[in-house]
Amino acid sequence: MGVLTDVQVALVKSSFEEFNANIPKNTHRFFTLVLEIAPGAKDLFSFLKGSSEVPQNNPDLQAHAGKVFKLTYEAAIQLQVNGAVASDATLKSLGSVHVSKGVVDAHFPVVKEAILKTIKEVVGDKWSEELNTAWTIAYDELAIIIKKEMKDAA
Repeated sequence: MGVLTDVQVALVKSSFEEFNANIPKNTHRFFTLVLEIAPGAKDLFSFLKGSSEVPQNNPDLQAHAGKVFKLTYEAAIQLQVNGAVASDATLKSLGSVHVSKGVVDAHFPVVKEAILKTIKEVVGDKWSEELNTAWTIAYDELAIIIKKEMKDAA
């Protein structure tokens, strides 16, 4: 279980705010990275099926990617405040949806890599090992809960 320091949470918060400053660009980049890492993941997303490339300014894509980053950011806050990420109705629902869409454990490292690369591009020179570590811990702890909910839903 990871616990984040005040400094790490501040880094996640500021980089999350930078990410949110350009949702169309950053969410598009995130999904571009996901598909570069794992082209087969395309079929998991209704807004990517039948498309030869990641669509620009797609509200469903933006909402999905935005939710991934927001949940990871919220996980960082929970780790700072509570020392753990707690499951809730949203994560229970996500577990069920992930199972129904065919998401498997192997997809989680792909998403993590795409998150880290996206944030690194967003923050540029402000990227640091501490920022990398903070996002990694937050995502890993969130993924543990989602995987548990997937197992319970299966």
